[in-house]
Amino acid sequence: MPLKTFRPVTPALRYKSVADFSEITSEKPVRALTEKRHEKGGRNNRGRVTMRYRGGGHKRKYRIVDFRRDKENIPARVATIEYDPNRSARIALLNYADGERRYTIVPLGVAVGDKLVTSKDADVRPGNCMPLKFVPLGTSVHSVELFPGRGSKVARAAGAMCQLLAREGEYAQLRLPSGEVRKFHIDCKCVIGQVGNLEHENIVIGKAGRNRWLGIRPHVRGVAKNPVDHPMGGGEGKSSGGRHPCSPWGQPAKGYKTRRNKASSKFIIRRRTK
Repeated sequence: MPLKTFRPVTPALRYKSVADFSEITSEKPVRALTEKRHEKGGRNNRGRVTMRYRGGGHKRKYRIVDFRRDKENIPARVATIEYDPNRSARIALLNYADGERRYTIVPLGVAVGDKLVTSKDADVRPGNCMPLKFVPLGTSVHSVELFPGRGSKVARAAGAMCQLLAREGEYAQLRLPSGEVRKFHIDCKCVIGQVGNLEHENIVIGKAGRNRWLGIRPHVRGVAKNPVDHPMGGGEGKSSGGRHPCSPWGQPAKGYKTRRNKASSKFIIRRRTK
C-alpha cells in the first residue's frame, strides 16, 4: 500500500502524507456490525480526567471485530476489505458458509475472494486461525490470545507480528513486536501471518489540525509552564527544567520502573529492554 503525497502549495502539505486506500473495496460498513462509540475525552467512569490532552475529534462508529475466531471448521470467504477509523489495521468482512457475517483484521497477503478458516487442521497460510500447539516453529503470527478463549490481545496493530520460537510442555515461547520473549499457553489461538497496512508507520501528520481530527489536543511542555503548575516550570529565560523529567505530580518520566503486575512476571523470559 503506497502513500500519497502532495505538492507543497501550503506549508502543511509539504511533508503531509496519507494512505492511498487502494486496497479498500467498500466505503460503508455493515450496519449490523457497528455500534455507537461514546467519546470519553480522557475521563474515567467517575468523570475525572485520567488521560490529559484528549478530546474532540471526528465522529466515528465502532466496528465489531471478531477477536475470538470461535467459528471452528466453518469456511469463510473474504467479501470486502474496509477502512476502520478505530485502528491502524484494515478489516475484512467474512461471509461464513452458514450465512453469518463477521469482521476480522486483514493480514498481509489476504485479498477479496480468499477462503479463511479456524481449525487445528487448517493450512498454514495468512488469515487462518489455529491454536499455538499446531503452528510450526518459526511461523509469524498475530492476534494472539493471552488466555485461551478470551479473544486475541497481542499483535493487532498495523504491521505487527510475533514469531513462534519454541514449545515446551504446556507453553509456547513467542517473540513479541517489542522484542520481549514471553510464554503463552499452547491452547491460545493465533492467526497466521503479519498484520497488513505496513506503510501506516510512515504516514506524516503534516499539520496540527489533523491531530485534532484524531481527538488529540495540544500538549504543553512542562518547562513552558509556571512553577505553580509543574515541577519543571519557571526559570528566567529558557530553562531545561533544573531537575529530572517528571509528571506534574512528580513521578519520574525516564528510567523509573512503573510496572506493577508481578503476577505475570513468571511468563516473561526476556525483557524488551535487555
